[in-house]
Amino acid sequence: MTQYIFFSGKGGVGKTSMACTHAVRYADEGKRTLIVTTDPASNLSDTFEQAIGHQITPITSVPNLYAMEIDPDKATQEYIDRAMMPIRAAFPPQIVQVMEEQMSGPCTAEVAAFDRFTDFLEAPADNTAAFDVVIFDTAPTGHTIRLLELPAEWSQSINAASSGNGQTCIGPAAAIQEAKQKYERALSALRDARSTTFMFVLHPEAISIHETQRAIGELRKLEIQNFHLIINSIIPPEAGQNPLFAARAEMQTRYLSQIEREFSFPKQRMTMVAGEIKGVERLRQVGKIFFDGEPATRMFESQNTQYQAAPLALPLEDVRARIQPNGHHRTVFFTGKGVVGKTVASCITAVWLARQGYKTLLLTTDPAAHLGDVLDSPVGDNVAPVGGQPNLWAVKIDPKAAAETYRDRIINDARQRGRPESAIKVMEEELNSPCTEEMAAFDKFIEYASQDEWDSIIFDTAPTGHTLRLLELPVDWSKQIDVKIFASVDATAADDVAKQRFGKVIEMMRDPEQSTFAFVMYPEATPILEAWRAARELGTVGIRPGMVVANMIIPADQATTAFVQSRRAMQEKYLAEIAERFPVPIAQIPLLSKEIKGLEMLTELGIQIYQDDRTVEKSLTR
Repeated sequence: MTQYIFFSGKGGVGKTSMACTHAVRYADEGKRTLIVTTDPASNLSDTFEQAIGHQITPITSVPNLYAMEIDPDKATQEYIDRAMMPIRAAFPPQIVQVMEEQMSGPCTAEVAAFDRFTDFLEAPADNTAAFDVVIFDTAPTGHTIRLLELPAEWSQSINAASSGNGQTCIGPAAAIQEAKQKYERALSALRDARSTTFMFVLHPEAISIHETQRAIGELRKLEIQNFHLIINSIIPPEAGQNPLFAARAEMQTRYLSQIEREFSFPKQRMTMVAGEIKGVERLRQVGKIFFDGEPATRMFESQNTQYQAAPLALPLEDVRARIQPNGHHRTVFFTGKGVVGKTVASCITAVWLARQGYKTLLLTTDPAAHLGDVLDSPVGDNVAPVGGQPNLWAVKIDPKAAAETYRDRIINDARQRGRPESAIKVMEEELNSPCTEEMAAFDKFIEYASQDEWDSIIFDTAPTGHTLRLLELPVDWSKQIDVKIFASVDATAADDVAKQRFGKVIEMMRDPEQSTFAFVMYPEATPILEAWRAARELGTVGIRPGMVVANMIIPADQATTAFVQSRRAMQEKYLAEIAERFPVPIAQIPLLSKEIKGLEMLTELGIQIYQDDRTVEKSLTR
C-alpha cells in the first residue's frame, strides 16, 4: 500500500523545508518517493534548486526522488477542456461560450487543482503504483481545508444542479458525475489512517498553535484523524548566549509546554538552524538533525557571507507617505505569505494612524483572522471601536456569514425584480456552490471600501494566493458581465447589484495616491520570491507594490554570538535582495524578545517604525 503524507500548516512555518527533508530521507533509504505540491505559490523548485513544473520530474542527485508542482493555470485549462469536451460536440458555440465563462472564476481553479491532486490518491493508479511514498506539500492551512472540504460541497452542488438546470459554476453536472465518485474515493483515502498521515508543522507561538488547533478541528469534521506534529524553529542552546534569543527561548518554553498539554498526537521537534535550507545537501543535513538527533551547532554558520553591522538606511518620509491619507482617503492592503506578520504590520499601522488623529478602520478578509489576538481585544463581525484607542475601529469578515447575507440579498433582489420562481430556484442552486463564500467575502470587502466615512482603511488580507483571487474577481466580473454565473436565468442579477460599486473600487486599488499594497516578508528566500511572484501577478491587473515591510529583523546590536551573527548576515543578504526586487520604501519590524500583543506594545512599535509628529518635529530642528 502506498503511504501518503500530507504536510500542512500555515505558510511560513517551514512546511516545504520539512516536506522536502522527509522526501530526501525516504528516497535515500531506497523508497521510490514522489513529492507533490498543491500550493498556488509553490517553492519546491526554490528548495531543490532546480526546475520542476507541472509534470513529474526526477530530482537531480537524489535517486528514487521525483517532484511535481501542480500549476493552477494549466490544471484549470486541463479540467475545463475535459469537462467541456462533450458539451462542445453537442451544443451551439453561443451556449458553449456561456458555460465556459461560467467556469472561469477562482472556484474552478481551486477545484481543478484538487482534481489533479486526487489523481495521486487513486489506488491502484498508474502514476502512484510506482511509488512507495507520496508526499504532499500542501497550501497554507485555510486553503488546504477548502480543498479537502470540496468533495462534500461538490456532492450538494452536483445534486442540486442535476435536478435544476444541469449547470454548475464548476462545470456541467452530467460531465462531472464521474469526478464526484473520484473525489469520494479520494476522501475515503484521506480518512484511512493505515495509509495517510497529516503532518502539521508549527512554531511554538500563540498564533501558530491556535491555527493548528483550528485546522485539526476542521479536518476532524471530515473524519480525518491521523495527525502528527513537527514543532519547528526551536532556538538552540548556543543561541541562548544572546539576551534577545535567550528571552525568546524562554517564551518558546512556555508554548512548548502548552503544545504538550493540548495536543495528544505524536510530536517531534526541529531546531532553528543558523542559515537557510536550500539544496539537497542542506536538506540531508537537516535530516541528520531531525531524524538522527545530530547537533545543529555551527552546521550552517559557514554558509553565510561576512557579517556587517551597518543597518539598511530607510527614508522615513517615503514610508510615511505610503500609509498616511494625502488630502483624501488612503487604503493600505497588507499582503504576503502566511505567518510573515501581516496581522502585526496591519495592527501597528492602524494604531499609529489612529494616534495621528485619522479615523481608521482595520479589517481582515483572512478566514483565520488573528486581529483580536494581536490587538488583545475582541474583533467581531460588525464594525466596533477598539477599546482604549480613539479613532480606531475593527471588524472581521466571516466568509460563511458573508455568504449567507450575500445569498439572501441576491435572492431578495431577484424577487423584487419579478423573476419567476423557476429562475429563483436555479439561482438558489448556484448560490449554494463552493464559489459563494469567496465571492461573498469580496462583496463585503467592496462594501467597506466604498464607505466615505474613514480617513484610513487598513486591510489585513488573507495569504497571497487567496488575496489575489479576491482582487482579480472584480476584473473578471467586469469582463464577464453578460455571460457569467447567472446568464442562465436571463439576467445577471448578482452583477447588476455589484457592478455599481466595482468600478470605483477597482480604480481606487490601482491609484497609488489612494491605495498602497504593502508586501510583508521575512528576509528569507521563500517569502521574498512569494511576494515577488504575487506582485507580478497583481501587475497584470494594474496594481503595483507601494511599500515593503521586512519583519523580524535582528537588531544590529544583538548580533553578539556566532549563531546570531550568521542569521543576521543572512538577513542582510536578503534585505539587499528585497531592495533590488522591490524599488519601493521599506519599513522594518524588529525581532523582539516576546510576541507583539496589546495596544501599548503596538503603540511603541508604531513610534519606532514610523515615528510620530513630535518626533519628526524634533528631528527636523536638530
